[in-house]
Amino acid sequence: MTASCVVGLQWGDEAKGKIVDLLADRHDFVIRYNGGANAGHTVVANGRTYKLSLLPTGVLKPHLMSVIGNGVVVYPPRFLEEIDNLKAQGTEVGDNLALSDHAHVIFPYHLEEERLNETGSGQTIGTTGRGIGPCYQDKVGRVTAIRVGDLLHADYLRQKLHAIVPRKNRMLASFGNGLKTFDADQITEEYLGYAERMRPYVKDTIRILHDALREKKRLLFEAAQGSLLDVDHGTYPYVTSSNSCPAGIWSGSGVPARNLEQVIGVVKAYTTRVGRGPFPTELNDGPDGVGEKIRKAGNEYGTVTGRPRRCGWFDAVAVRFTAALAGADQLAVMLLDVLSVADEIKICVAYDFEGERLERFPSDPFVLERCRPVYESMPGWRSEIGSARKLTDLPLATRRYIDRLSELIEKPIGIVSVGPDREQTIFVEQ
Repeated sequence: MTASCVVGLQWGDEAKGKIVDLLADRHDFVIRYNGGANAGHTVVANGRTYKLSLLPTGVLKPHLMSVIGNGVVVYPPRFLEEIDNLKAQGTEVGDNLALSDHAHVIFPYHLEEERLNETGSGQTIGTTGRGIGPCYQDKVGRVTAIRVGDLLHADYLRQKLHAIVPRKNRMLASFGNGLKTFDADQITEEYLGYAERMRPYVKDTIRILHDALREKKRLLFEAAQGSLLDVDHGTYPYVTSSNSCPAGIWSGSGVPARNLEQVIGVVKAYTTRVGRGPFPTELNDGPDGVGEKIRKAGNEYGTVTGRPRRCGWFDAVAVRFTAALAGADQLAVMLLDVLSVADEIKICVAYDFEGERLERFPSDPFVLERCRPVYESMPGWRSEIGSARKLTDLPLATRRYIDRLSELIEKPIGIVSVGPDREQTIFVEQ
């Protein structure tokens, strides 16, 4: 067994990018297996801040091989923009990046479909508007789907787009008059231009990864979003369109799950959520309340969209479920320093559902919407902890909080982050 996975156990934005960055040097490959440009990773290194949404965090280390697997959906302008931004910051991207020829491609009409879905349907999800869902719909629908490898064959791409675009225009027109429509020739020429720049990166990544397994290379899988957003196991329909828990590794990369030897589940020391959907521990306590203090201290705004994240107390019921779902071997607790703003800290240890105490995460989101958190309170520490480099450097109240999270989730805590920089990390000896 030669593979590890870093996966979020909440509703995304758990600071997984920092953990991938810290662990990358212990591996030879870093692989992204799900999602698209709707998922952002922010990494602070050497005084610079890097914001990635499509490229694996491994690209910040050119000596490693970074792979975008077949389970990812790719918007070519964003893919190329990220490469250009990294080069402008002094990080070269070349032979160290491989993009699956089987990954599916996002087109302008996907963005328009998503916009209309969010504004014209009776139930909005609160998506990023990046065309992710409609692209995955086309993928499973097959007839109107285009993969990255198709972009490299001009005649074939032109033929496919001339069949797809009129169909998309008819569908979009059904939403009402005066809506945006698309020209097949224009899109073809635009995407052929992207294809020439993308060509050096497009590979048969399944073969590359299988070769790596035979050579006993170490693989690190990087999940996008969080397990509570998993399309099969999350708070459906307020989820993403892919498997964001480790279940997506096999289908999204071609690497059999039996090769996975370690799963690191990443959580914030509190909880956040972007978009709509149930959130039992959300703090709606006004501009001067703890929820807003957490948002400001944690800079809780989306990496991709800039939207303010909804903030709340740690939900141990939800994380106990996702830790078991992910098969997490250990936890990484992130942004612990943010909770220094609170005099009292609460942990949700159960739910109250119409007078009934629930200690298991409900399988139906409409039940979760009606749940009220049952809290356990602990004293805060109200002191700066960013300089701590071992557990004994932390205040007693902070250590007790960490221990309680481990006890409630029934998993050991292996990593504690007390700030955004690489150095602000405590590796706990098991």
